[in-house]
Amino acid sequence: MRRLSAAALCIAFLVSAAACGGSDVPPSAARATGTQVRELHPAPGELALPLKAGSIRFAVIGDSGRGDAAQREVAAQMVAWRAKFPFDFAIMLGDNIYPPHTPSDYVTKFEEPYKALLDAGVTFQAAIGNHDEPSALNYANFNMKGERYYTFRKSEQRLAGLTGAAARFFVLDSRSFDPVQLDWLRAQLAASGSNWKICYFHHPLYTSGRYAAAARTLRSALEPILLAGDVDVVLSGHEHFYERLVPQHGISYFISGGAGSLRRGDIRRPSAIMARGFDTDYHFLLMEISGDELYFQAISRAGETIDAGVVTRKPE
Repeated sequence: MRRLSAAALCIAFLVSAAACGGSDVPPSAARATGTQVRELHPAPGELALPLKAGSIRFAVIGDSGRGDAAQREVAAQMVAWRAKFPFDFAIMLGDNIYPPHTPSDYVTKFEEPYKALLDAGVTFQAAIGNHDEPSALNYANFNMKGERYYTFRKSEQRLAGLTGAAARFFVLDSRSFDPVQLDWLRAQLAASGSNWKICYFHHPLYTSGRYAAAARTLRSALEPILLAGDVDVVLSGHEHFYERLVPQHGISYFISGGAGSLRRGDIRRPSAIMARGFDTDYHFLLMEISGDELYFQAISRAGETIDAGVVTRKPE
């Protein structure tokens, strides 16, 4: 996959955004398969996820790489909750290592905070963010294998070696949705054949925070492809808070950018499209996929549940 310079990335993004017309999709646009969300309300300290046999289980962190006490405290909560919910991989939504980017920073800002998870065999699948350095693509523990964008698949494990529902993850470089990347995404979505299609990347397409104008520009370039490709869930960081959006055109959107960074009180435009928001402390997210259901539970640095529910895939 060809690498682009910073200047070329910027030019490619402007070209791709302009080519998409710079406007939102029509209000009537929708996916072939919609999503519905039902909220859950677990008791304090209770796991809302059902731990169904053979389910796909993972954690979500964004904007994590500070190497400070807050990041380590969130990581400690991840370890504590993994005792209740044994996830085997974690996805990273970018800004995984904040500057500087010396070799020792990868130790203090990733390997040390998540040592217990790494030692337990948890794998991390990273997306690149605007504060990450290009060489992060080759850092073995991020499992990007030198690529700005890539895909991987997870399946439910049934008895006798049988598999159930499958989820394919599409990891994008939102610093530039250049034409080459967008063509790749169209082809990969069309060829997927998985029950669940989940895209994740750094910059959000919808937000109630400070980046709403930039989100609209990114949305004009990417959202038509997500709809045509029947994507179910989109996960992003960049905003240093938690937000779950009311499904837009049948897609469930989450922002999780508080695993190591926080902007208190930065949810600026609570609106009809925001289902839940949390901007008073750090957090991480747990998810479980079983059949046509994706369960989620957002947990604060103090171990408190800030949001929980289940996303169900429904034919339109």
